[in-house]
Amino acid sequence: MTTLITRLIRPAAVLFAGISLLSCSTNNEFDYLYEDLPFEMPQVQRPQIPVREVSVADFGGVGDGVFLNTKAFADAIDALSQLGGGRVVVPTGVWHTGPITLKDNIELHIRPDAVVLFSTDRDLYPIVETVFEGLDTKRCLSPINADGARNIAITGGGTIDGNGDSWRQVKKDKIAPSLWKKLVRSGGLTDAKGNIWYPDSTSFRGSVVSDAFNVPQGLTTDEEWNSVKTYLRPVLVGLRNCENVLLEDCLFQNSPCWNIHPLMCRNVIINNITVRNPWYSQNGDGLDVDSCENVLVVNSSFDVGDDAICIKSGKDEDGRRRARPCRNLIVNNCIVFHGHGGFVVGSEMSGGVENIKVADCRFLGTDVGLRFKSCRGRGGVVKNIFIEDIVMMNIPTEPLLFDLHYGGKSAVEAAEEGGSHFDVAYVPADETTPQFRDIFIKDVVCSGAARAMYFNGIPEKNIENIVVEDCEIVSVKGADLRYANGVVLKNVDITQSEGNGYVVANSMNVRIIDCSDASGAESPDVFLHNSHNVTID
Repeated sequence: MTTLITRLIRPAAVLFAGISLLSCSTNNEFDYLYEDLPFEMPQVQRPQIPVREVSVADFGGVGDGVFLNTKAFADAIDALSQLGGGRVVVPTGVWHTGPITLKDNIELHIRPDAVVLFSTDRDLYPIVETVFEGLDTKRCLSPINADGARNIAITGGGTIDGNGDSWRQVKKDKIAPSLWKKLVRSGGLTDAKGNIWYPDSTSFRGSVVSDAFNVPQGLTTDEEWNSVKTYLRPVLVGLRNCENVLLEDCLFQNSPCWNIHPLMCRNVIINNITVRNPWYSQNGDGLDVDSCENVLVVNSSFDVGDDAICIKSGKDEDGRRRARPCRNLIVNNCIVFHGHGGFVVGSEMSGGVENIKVADCRFLGTDVGLRFKSCRGRGGVVKNIFIEDIVMMNIPTEPLLFDLHYGGKSAVEAAEEGGSHFDVAYVPADETTPQFRDIFIKDVVCSGAARAMYFNGIPEKNIENIVVEDCEIVSVKGADLRYANGVVLKNVDITQSEGNGYVVANSMNVRIIDCSDASGAESPDVFLHNSHNVTID
């Protein structure tokens, strides 16, 4: 095999002999993102990858959509790796393959008219140890994966398709009746009530031994894990403990589970990508930045089946033990179409989240706009979040949501079940108590929402020091603040069609300054419940 690889790569090796130039070594185009940044953050540089390339076709690859190119990709990457790295070019065609593992100094460059299509053959995806939904667990190997790699990139403008329809369970109420009938006729099986379709018996069994958050419990042997294999749907791009990462220009779509999951990575640039999943896709997140440091997410678009741009840092005891916060992150000039949330923090935030700036984004029809979610048992602190210049429209729930009672349902599903009572039982605070504080939001415009904003806190550790200013919101209901301390609403204009403009319950030290509502009165219509030191200026 070594002789064959050497022979195949010799033309490239000779052509670039002695060249030590590095591609993508500067980052001047992102300097503007660091201007007036309200926290210290090192400038993220592009990965340094040798200027050397080979084509996957040179290693026996065939782009006809049928031939299995797993070995061709592996051989091309291994060949470049022996030379110190370089670019693997995926030329025109449909490149059917199993998993692709990136190594140090490797760039996967997919031409604009090329598609990398991942196989539906479960045997190609071994079950591996990983972190999913913040817990130490096992999942199937990601179609594109790397562990501990430095200087890696996916570029070129082509398409990466995870063939996720063959993996995902589907809820009946999320698709049209005709599509449901077609799905059932295709095979698989449904649950006892006929409300959820599973692609095979291992997917169904996984749902039986898992909690509401999709992580199986009580499995100890390889045989037991294999008995739920299809349920262990992989994320499309799973990068763990990597450093100097670039995802640029490509389309990532149809993932089996989450789409892109950088986990415990450092120095990550995500620029000008498109992320798509069917709107009905279960756990079809767009981007989950998990326990990472120094990350840029810019100039990108998302249209997905769950949260779009989501920040995480581990769940409960596993997350607190790892103690890997997600920090130093800039999100700029992104657009989100369908999604459970536009920009989201949580609910897995046990390791902490801090130092994030989100600016110049549009959320067009997301269930929630800015979504902060957690619950008792998580622990962790979310702080130093700065959000500005956000435009939203057609938001079914709230453009701004803080929820410390998250129970695994989407905001729309939770709203359909009805709101909670004002008063919540007190539980003594300890290391498992989550906290949201020091969050600053300004210049938000939202045309059309069910409720202007909802702060749903807990009595033992209120949502604290949240400043919302210079916002215009048109909604059915006004703002609703519960168990909040030190909230400032300044120059907020709410045009609600029913109820009070502002509700403040079980809160303290709240200032409402130069705000207005649909009443048109000099002072807005504020309803108070068991709150003190609330001033209206």
